[in-house]
Amino acid sequence: MPLPTERTCPRVWPAVCGTAPLRKPHTRIIGGEDAPAGVWPWQASVHNNSTLCGGSLISRRWVLTAARCLSRSADSHVVVFLGRDTQMGPNLHEVMRWVSKVIKHPDYDPGTHKNDLALLRLSSPVNFTDYIRPVCLAAKRSFFVDGLSCWVTGWGAPQTNGEEKRPRLQQVSVPIVSNIQCNAAYGTGKVTNQDDVCRGDFGGPLVVSYGNRWIQAGVASFVTGCGYPDYPGVYTRVSRYQTWINYHTGEEQPGYVYFWSSASRTSPFIAMFSLLAAMALVF
Repeated sequence: MPLPTERTCPRVWPAVCGTAPLRKPHTRIIGGEDAPAGVWPWQASVHNNSTLCGGSLISRRWVLTAARCLSRSADSHVVVFLGRDTQMGPNLHEVMRWVSKVIKHPDYDPGTHKNDLALLRLSSPVNFTDYIRPVCLAAKRSFFVDGLSCWVTGWGAPQTNGEEKRPRLQQVSVPIVSNIQCNAAYGTGKVTNQDDVCRGDFGGPLVVSYGNRWIQAGVASFVTGCGYPDYPGVYTRVSRYQTWINYHTGEEQPGYVYFWSSASRTSPFIAMFSLLAAMALVF
């Protein structure tokens, strides 16, 4: 299916946003296994003292992650790695940047994890390569139908009570469930299997594909346990924060995609703006 017409604007990255050159056409993504190097080029590894979280590159100088990943320590203590494949051993295509500014959403509630979103300004811009590229963000009023297949990536611990992280980047397919379903599931039914977000994955991207482009729908926020069969992973809905993201990123704003999916069709309209688990619950 061909991509819809694109509108491009200066200072944004319409040619590269959401593209993964190293992904072979029609490649099958196997859930819960090692991700081939470079197939998720926006994946960031965010380190804050001893805390490991995920994140996503959204422009040359900005990374999107979860507010819960940032402690009260100085911004200069946060380090971001891009192009990273493994947490152990060499990463030939990796770059490292210190974080010069941390911007947590002002209404973040650590008790409920509402508005669990943060922006990281890198100390210097990164160059885009086949291994390092920005993801597109879901634009305002985007809609993701229940059951839509999405993908989660990260280095989360394979066991709830284990501190060990998976050394290689992991990938897993997760379908969207509605807020109503998820609220009911937390009290009663079994609506998930055991592939899901884990603690080391917080802040990482939940993405959906259309054609050869990938769109970030959510940011991993919290989960009860790790892959518990009764509890979906919960993600912050990116599309609700376009105005906030644009306000803080200024001239380095990301590309946005208006994505609409229904039970019968998926029809995103791609528009780039320069001004302005497992079951996955996006709230």
